[in-house]
Amino acid sequence: MKEIQINLTVRVVSLDELTADDRELVLKAKDMTANSYSPYSHFKVGAALRLADGSIYCGSNQENASFPVGLCAERTAFCFAQANAPEQAPVAIAIAAFTGGAFLGKPVSPCGACRQALLEAETRYGRPIRVLLYGEDGIYIVDSVRDLLPLTFDGSEME
Repeated sequence: MKEIQINLTVRVVSLDELTADDRELVLKAKDMTANSYSPYSHFKVGAALRLADGSIYCGSNQENASFPVGLCAERTAFCFAQANAPEQAPVAIAIAAFTGGAFLGKPVSPCGACRQALLEAETRYGRPIRVLLYGEDGIYIVDSVRDLLPLTFDGSEME
C-alpha cells in the first residue's frame, strides 16, 4: 500500500494585518453581498477578483427558483472579468458571506464548481490565484486554488 500525503497551509489573519490591496479586495467582496439575489437561501455571497493589471471585477450570487440555473459569486466575478479583460490573468479572489443579518464568523469556502472553474483559470494562465476567505473571526488566506482542490482534474487527463 502507498500513501499520498496532502498538506495545506492556511494563514489566518485579521483585516488589519492584510496589505492595502488585499484589504481593498476583501472590503469589495463584503460590499458585493448587498447585490446578491438570494430570495430562497437568504445566503448572500460576494466576490472580488483582482487581475494582473490591478483591476478588480466583482460578483454576487444570483439564485433562481430552478436552483441549477443560479450562479455563485465567484463565477459571476470571474466571468465578468473574462468577458471584459480576457488577456489579464486573475491573481487573487476574496469571498465573503452574509446571512441572518451578519457576516459569518468562520469564512465560507468556494463550492466545488467554483473551485473547478478557478482551477481552470490557474491552468490556463499558468499562475496561482490567491484565495482570501473573509470571516469576522479571521480571514483565511490560501496561496492557490489548487490547494483547495488537491486531487485536480485539469484537462491534462484528456490529452
